[in-house]
Amino acid sequence: MNNTDVPIWEKYSLTLEEASKYFRIGEKKLRRLVEENPNADWYIMNGNRIQIKRKPFEKFFDTLTVI
Repeated sequence: MNNTDVPIWEKYSLTLEEASKYFRIGEKKLRRLVEENPNADWYIMNGNRIQIKRKPFEKFFDTLTVI
């Protein structure tokens, strides 16, 4: 880790790969959640890349009982 790297738990948004590791959910499942929730406030599109907003997704994740 370089001195300029931000730890994953301090990042505002995560790539699908980072979010998959952080939340222990598969990347395909995360993509499916984005597709099923097109108006959700817990992700943003950076071009064609999905960025998961960590704190809003944590709140969303807390409301789920099954994924």
